[in-house]
Amino acid sequence: MGDLRFNHMELTLPPGALDVGGIREDIRGFYSEVFEFDVKDIEIVNQNALMLRADRDLNQFILLTQMEKHMQSPGYDHLGFAYETRAEVEEVLEKCRKYQEKDDRVQLKLYEDLDTGRAIIKAFYVKYLLPIWFDVQSWEFKSAETEPAKRWTYA
Repeated sequence: MGDLRFNHMELTLPPGALDVGGIREDIRGFYSEVFEFDVKDIEIVNQNALMLRADRDLNQFILLTQMEKHMQSPGYDHLGFAYETRAEVEEVLEKCRKYQEKDDRVQLKLYEDLDTGRAIIKAFYVKYLLPIWFDVQSWEFKSAETEPAKRWTYA
């Protein structure tokens, strides 16, 4: 069996949610500026959905659709975003803070570094206009022996 890799996540919003008060453009602005997603309108399931694409080649994306039975996540449900370095996580956090200065709908949860014994995890959560948090993190392994045997490599 081959190695598993995530391809996409579909988030359902209430009917009309993407078409009220400029929300579609607000989502486009934040996720393209902060995470550098390629954000596109896409016709699918008989509606004008929104695709937040992390890369063009590997088809990693979040699809925003609108359904009567939509996602509701009042807790800390989240999707994790992994960066290679602490510096990258800090850069994304700074982008979130700057965006928050102009739009107070950006929610942040900040955490102290977590020492797992084999790695130091730098992480924070961010939530903006979607029914889910995003856990932005990097793992700094303490030695070659503590690094995982397999890692995704993008060329």
